[in-house]
Amino acid sequence: MSAVFVTGTGTEIGKTFVTAGLIRHLRAAGRSVRALKPVLTGFDPIEWETSDPAILLSTLGQSVTLEEITRISPWRFTAPLSPNMAAEREGRTIAFDEVVEFCRQAAVSYSGTVLIEGIGGIMVPLDDDRTVLDWISVLRSPIILVTGTYVGTISHTLTALEVVARRNIDVTAVAVSESVSSAASLDDTVATLGRFADSIDVIGIARVINPSRENDAFARLAALI
Repeated sequence: MSAVFVTGTGTEIGKTFVTAGLIRHLRAAGRSVRALKPVLTGFDPIEWETSDPAILLSTLGQSVTLEEITRISPWRFTAPLSPNMAAEREGRTIAFDEVVEFCRQAAVSYSGTVLIEGIGGIMVPLDDDRTVLDWISVLRSPIILVTGTYVGTISHTLTALEVVARRNIDVTAVAVSESVSSAASLDDTVATLGRFADSIDVIGIARVINPSRENDAFARLAALI
């Protein structure tokens, strides 16, 4: 059993894209894999078939139903806000200990690889006191840090790495998911981050139509898990 937490430097940078890519390559290599996205905001109960958990289920080759989405994403909220604010808007709260236990039970009950996709950036609040970083710290799972090539990504990524280092969290890799219409190139971003990331693998993942390069990137990432 192994569990890897997929987190990011912010929202809408490609965590689900990276998680789905990993699922495809792990399955292609004959490895058993399952995925969770326990906490989800901005969930449209009418268009649930296009939601992030639906993408994960489809990539896993599983039935994409609302029941299955509920199974891998129990904490769903409509407002596209941080989890604490989205929950408050619905008169609800997120029980931190229950989220942690949900992930632990999923990991210990499965003999393959469990990918746990977080929400937003690594410091986004889950409740009034705890963040995604606290969630990761309690689980003690290694992380894949997803970032982009947007302006500001160097500072955001290195700050995130500094924060997780202080918590003694293992970083499997930094996955640079190419941002749309970025002024910086993917190769330059990867090279710059690599100079400052010590011995951590920094892997660039192109979002343009380049199947060969994408396959190589995900193969490298999957080999690290």
